[in-house]
This record gives sequence, C-alpha cells and structure tokens, in this order.
Amino acid sequence: MSNPVYIDHIKKQLLDAVNPELLEHGEYIPLDDNNYSWKLAMVRKLDLFLRKWHLAICKFNNTDTREIGKDWPSYADTMIGRKRLDNIQFCFEEVVKNNVPGDLIETGVWRGGATIFMKALLIDAGITDRNVWVADSFQGLPKPNPDKYAADKGDLHDTKEELAIPLEVVQNNFRKYNLLDDNVKFLRGWFKDTLPVAPIEKLSIIRLDGDMYESTMDGLVNLYHKLSKGGFIIIDDWGAVKACKQAVLDFRKEHNITDEIKTIDWTGVYWQKS
Repeated sequence: MSNPVYIDHIKKQLLDAVNPELLEHGEYIPLDDNNYSWKLAMVRKLDLFLRKWHLAICKFNNTDTREIGKDWPSYADTMIGRKRLDNIQFCFEEVVKNNVPGDLIETGVWRGGATIFMKALLIDAGITDRNVWVADSFQGLPKPNPDKYAADKGDLHDTKEELAIPLEVVQNNFRKYNLLDDNVKFLRGWFKDTLPVAPIEKLSIIRLDGDMYESTMDGLVNLYHKLSKGGFIIIDDWGAVKACKQAVLDFRKEHNITDEIKTIDWTGVYWQKS
C-alpha cells in the first residue's frame, strides 16, 4: 500500500530540501556550459584553466532553482528537481495500474538520485519482481566524437569533474536510504559498450540523462525496442541540450514514432509507447 508521506520525504531528502542551511543560505554551483553567451566566453576559458587545480568558477544558487532542477547541487543526491521526480512517480503509478511489464532504467545517473527514487517507489508498492538498472560510466562523460556525431562538436561535458561520480559513491547513496538490494543492477561503462549486451528483457520505464547526442542515441537504439507497450520513456535533457533533442528527433523520425511528446518542466519531456 502506498505511503505518500514516505515518498514525499524521499523526494525532500534527494533534493536536500530538508537541509535548513541550504534553505537559509543557498550554495554555490559550477558554471553552466549550456549558456553559450559570448559574455561568458572568457569566463569559461578561465574556468577550464582553474580546473587544473581543482578549482571552479561558481554562481550562487537558492532553493528556487533546486526545486525546478536548474542547478548542480553540492550536497543533494539529484539535480533533476521536484517536477521531474513527480514525473517518475506518475509514470510508475501508470505502469503499475495498467500492469505494464518490465524493469526500470536510467542511463546517466550522477549520484543515483532518480534510480534511488525508482527503487523507493518499488519498495513502497511492495513490488519485488522488477529490477532497477543503474547505467553510467561512473567516470564522467565521454569525449565528443564529432566525426561520427556532428551535433556533439564543442561539447565540454567530459571536462566536468563534478559529473564523474564513482560507482562506490552511488552504491553508498543507495545504502544511505536503505534501498540497495539484489534487484538494483549496475551497468558500469560507456553506453555504447554496456547497453547492447545488458541482460535486460523488458522495460516499463526508460529515463535517458546522457547530456550528449551520442549518449542519448546509444540509449534509444539499444533500449527502446525493449520498452513494453504502455511503458514510458523520459528524456531529461530535451530542453537543456540541443544535441540531445536532435538525437531524439532523429530516432523518432527513423522509426516513425509519432507518440505525443509531453512537457515535464523547462527541460524534461516524456512519451508513452503506443
């Protein structure tokens, strides 16, 4: 039986919204590479230079941007914001209500927050026969390959140390919520290597958070055919990363997918497979 108090508390913990210091003082977050303003060109170059000494140019953040998932938080276990957590819950409840078969997966997990939430939903619902797949390199993003994926030309995500969260840290985050068990499966490595051979039969929810054209396309090509009818695919970076959106559009066009794309917030979208 669902416990809304438990689920809401998990959301607050994942967002670090129960931290009174954050609520009162805010925190500092790294420079956003998705802002391509010419005014930031020199600042971005200085930021890259400083990172050689493990320093970074940051901007001040408050709880408003945390709620809508517009920051890279220092302490929270997710950066996707409340609306995208709510979307995971909505998709999950629809899957359970309609008996849509399959496991749940996220590709690109950072500190594990979204997959931790998926596992919390399963535990809360008393479901023990579905796996949560946690797919990540656990060493950051790959260097762009513009010869093969032109849309990734100039991408800088591979330079961001704060995106490289080790596997052990993510596993410990699951333990922190008492949610690590044998039904949590870790796929360690680049998506192009791990996803084609992942021992996944069916999926009910796919959440793609790869930040690049290549990473997004790897997820679509290797996982979408395993998504059950009535299942959901969630695209985290649709509004934040132009290359990610292009990968989705290219894949949908190639496979004649016309299911309605629905907006979650300023960046996230999803659709239900018909």
